[in-house]
Amino acid sequence: MTIKITKATDINRTENWKVLLYGKPGLGKTSAIKGLAGKTLVLDLDGSSRVLAGLKNVDVISFNREEPIQSMKEFLNESKNLINGYSTLVIDNLTAFEKDWFVARGLNSKNGIRNEIQDYGDYTNYFLRLISKIYSLPINIYATAWESKRDVDLEDGTKLTEYIPDVRNQVLNQLLGLTDVVGRIQVNPATHGRGAILEGNDGVYAKNRLDERIACKIEDLFKFGQQSKQENTENGEQK
Repeated sequence: MTIKITKATDINRTENWKVLLYGKPGLGKTSAIKGLAGKTLVLDLDGSSRVLAGLKNVDVISFNREEPIQSMKEFLNESKNLINGYSTLVIDNLTAFEKDWFVARGLNSKNGIRNEIQDYGDYTNYFLRLISKIYSLPINIYATAWESKRDVDLEDGTKLTEYIPDVRNQVLNQLLGLTDVVGRIQVNPATHGRGAILEGNDGVYAKNRLDERIACKIEDLFKFGQQSKQENTENGEQK
């Protein structure tokens, strides 16, 4: 094995980027795909790809939600060949897949309904291998998830609620750590415009290590580095 050393000046921040956008169902996470440049391949895990009808640069992989474990296995086995010729792979959405995975395991349990204790540990190991495999593919990756909340204790003893992607806590940190941009989609109640929060605060988890933006219009989400610094937009501003 040869150890490779790369000069920091030769690192391309936006090569094979990983972006995760989370929020309530129906806010436009799937529709954000329309802002992607180049050919896009969508792994439709929740059946929401109808909003992409008519887009010439988008192809959709059908996914059998009744057999999610087998369907994902087949996708992973063929993934390196499937992505040939595409600029971006979309995983839409991780929350739906997680729920379907547990339903499938429950159906195979002793009582045929409830999950067994070992299922939860098994999913942790399974998801960590899954996301590592997908994120290792030589392609840009856009993933989506629904949103959830968690209680956070600050150092000064203050307790608050933080918005986060809706995936199990046992795998959340690994997912967030591997992802370059984590944004929360938000709708401006006055203009109904959609934007993404790209910088976190005590109430919202978000991060952006690809450029200096702290928020953006949803149609500009994938326009990395086009501005050295972008102020809050009315659609994505934090208040």
